[in-house]
Amino acid sequence: MQGSHIHSSDTTLVKNKMKATFQHRQKVVHDPDTASSVLDLFPRFLDTPGLIDQDFTMIFGEEVSGKFLSKWPTFFKPRVIADCCKNLTPSPHVDELLLSAQQESDDGVWHSEEWDSEMAAILLLLHLLPPTVKGKKTGKMSASEAARCLIKFMKVGSSMETVLKETGPKQPFLLGVGERSNSIRDFYIILDQKAIPCRMQTPVAAFDELFKAHYAFAVSYDEALSSFFIFIQTTVYGIDVGKVKESPRVKEIRARLLHCEV
Repeated sequence: MQGSHIHSSDTTLVKNKMKATFQHRQKVVHDPDTASSVLDLFPRFLDTPGLIDQDFTMIFGEEVSGKFLSKWPTFFKPRVIADCCKNLTPSPHVDELLLSAQQESDDGVWHSEEWDSEMAAILLLLHLLPPTVKGKKTGKMSASEAARCLIKFMKVGSSMETVLKETGPKQPFLLGVGERSNSIRDFYIILDQKAIPCRMQTPVAAFDELFKAHYAFAVSYDEALSSFFIFIQTTVYGIDVGKVKESPRVKEIRARLLHCEV
């Protein structure tokens, strides 16, 4: 198959080759027999940041592709924080996330040991849209537990190989690497026990890319994050509005955030 095993450090060339193989790759990821081999067939995802974003943009166009980065920081983030202050039941974990989310990231002083302001705000949205109970066996998962399906932290110097081995065949998630979880240096998307480097090393951009990976590789949302991701999909990106089944909670949170005074 042409174009998959290209060995070039010229990013533009790689991106053009990947554009040329886009239709073929879409067939690969939508075929249950070949979907799991996509990163073996197209290994440049593992060393050329930006290819997930490129595939997503080829599916949906530039305008949809840019929506999270343009809308989340200025529009959604302050509304999520305001809504959580008003409506979430206080707990040590929620209080810490709120403390962190409300800080200006440029003051350089962190009162939270856990996440920086940007990641804390994304995790607060998960607390507004926690996992719904499905089936008697699974039991109820808390939003804090569900957060571990979204992002994991690895200390610099730890073995990436060990972390990847331990992940098993889970849905894609973010891995943040740094000295501390509130100052992450590198973000990766983990898929099929492989690490895809993110194009931009900020929590907002890394999360944007994680969402897009679901479409680039045609993988479903983690069950625990389903309401959370459906909200992001319909409310922020505007994808399949009215076609995808939304829970009453997703509709309620959208109505609250769109009409709240900040």
